[in-house]
Amino acid sequence: DSRSDVPRMTRAARAFLESLDSDQREAATFALDAEERSRFHFIPIEMFERGGVMLKEMTPEQRTRAEDLLRAGLSQKGYMTAEQIMELEDVLLAMEGGQRFARDRDEYLVSIFGTPTEGASWGWRFEGHHLSLHFTIVEGSVAVASPAFLGTNPAEVREGPQRGRRPLADREDVARRLVRSFDDAQRASAIIDVDAPRDIFTGNAPDVDPLEPSGLSIGEMNGRQRTVVMELIDVYLSIMSAEIADHRLQRLLDSDVERLTFA
Repeated sequence: DSRSDVPRMTRAARAFLESLDSDQREAATFALDAEERSRFHFIPIEMFERGGVMLKEMTPEQRTRAEDLLRAGLSQKGYMTAEQIMELEDVLLAMEGGQRFARDRDEYLVSIFGTPTEGASWGWRFEGHHLSLHFTIVEGSVAVASPAFLGTNPAEVREGPQRGRRPLADREDVARRLVRSFDDAQRASAIIDVDAPRDIFTGNAPDVDPLEPSGLSIGEMNGRQRTVVMELIDVYLSIMSAEIADHRLQRLLDSDVERLTFA
């Protein structure tokens, strides 16, 4: 049950709002049905303006409370991953010399939708370059932790103080291990294109049709491969707090797992 997450998020969101001055509070808050809530992206803020209050505009206390809210929705692993993604802005700044974008690790915004109170429906968002996390609470229970996007650039830091850092290494490594375990027939089903897509198939569209089912289904995998698939699913689920992850896993297990595909 994800209900035990909600009081923690509610307290954190209220503490965050209480720490803001009136102008900041106005910038940070939206109605639950506001159009802003369905706007999301994972590109730099210079390319896609967002509503909310930015970390760089916060006092140290306000920032601590924003971080407490982020911690409330994520696991320790998820929080550390988010921190590493934000720190990569420093690497991009060093690589590009500020020629393209500001590449500022403080250009992330917090937004609250509705009023965070017990038993109420409300939501919150933490977003910036390569990080887009949205949580919706319906009548006191976490209903959706989506969209939830984590990206990384560079995927691996090759030089400098952060050399060797790979914030999303787990998903890449587990997925490669799975692909390497396939026989020729399985590989022919699983590899649907020799070229990787340039970007997310559905981009940041608020309404998307389900993708055509493609790839290799779990029903066509052997026991060892199924174990690796569940490990890969766990990599994604374990970013969220334990209660949210358990809730999502249970929904998955209650569905027809055999029909899930890997491509």
